[in-house]
Amino acid sequence: MSLILQDGWVIQARFCPSPHFNLRPLNEVSLLVIHNISLPAGCFGEPYIDQLFQGCLDIEADESFKALQGLEVSAHFLIRRDGELVQYVSCDSRAWHAGVSEFDGRQNCNDFAIGIELEGTDDVAYSDEQYQRLIELTHSLFTHYPALNKDRVTGHSDIAPGRKTDPGSRFDWLRYKAAL
Repeated sequence: MSLILQDGWVIQARFCPSPHFNLRPLNEVSLLVIHNISLPAGCFGEPYIDQLFQGCLDIEADESFKALQGLEVSAHFLIRRDGELVQYVSCDSRAWHAGVSEFDGRQNCNDFAIGIELEGTDDVAYSDEQYQRLIELTHSLFTHYPALNKDRVTGHSDIAPGRKTDPGSRFDWLRYKAAL
């Protein structure tokens, strides 16, 4: 299936708008960053990722959430274990996913990157449905943003070494990049 983008939104995605974004300083998209997330850690299928990115996470729902109080973070997309695609921020806007980061000598990757979260952890294999949706999404983004290509796709761990480890050792880069 070919995903269709309109004004930076994938029309086939479930929309879950986040307030945690702002304008890109140069209106440039030239990097894809692959992340992982699960809330609580290692738990899948819960509503807490949406809540975190929307700024309404109930910190009383789990002891580990207290550390997230007041955190303003988002990503452009989340791909759930069953392949569901969720979009929080238009690709034309700057989501707050990379933090302190650098790619190819440029700092502040949020300025020019699209952040894709995979529901998962560093040490649990990702599902076939996630790879399928990620590949479809990547192809669509490559078509819509010509500065993107295989060499402009990286992991969070690569742009924030020592600080981040995702998408982790269980992400199959060879499988993903071969499909591109």
